[in-house]
Amino acid sequence: MAAVTDDEVEQVRALVGAIPVGQVTTYGDLAAAVGLSSPRIVGWIMRTDSADLPWHRVISASGKPAAHLAGRQLERLRGEGVPVRDGKVILRQCRWTPIG
Repeated sequence: MAAVTDDEVEQVRALVGAIPVGQVTTYGDLAAAVGLSSPRIVGWIMRTDSADLPWHRVISASGKPAAHLAGRQLERLRGEGVPVRDGKVILRQCRWTPIG
């Protein structure tokens, strides 16, 4: 994985914290906004430093949550009014695009 600066971690954290209730963004959207080389870097940041953030509002570009979080994540998203069908978020109805 590419080296990640503290500033990049904080930028990702700030963007995740800014995702409005009822909307989601993707790992790739966040990576592009911060200028990171891969959505996987955002995933690493989220795994290591997001317990105090609305982590459930970040999903894959397919609209599917991570398998190990699917139940909890979809429950939280549905509770916020995010449209979900067949275990996937309907991105075209609730995608938030961050500005880095």
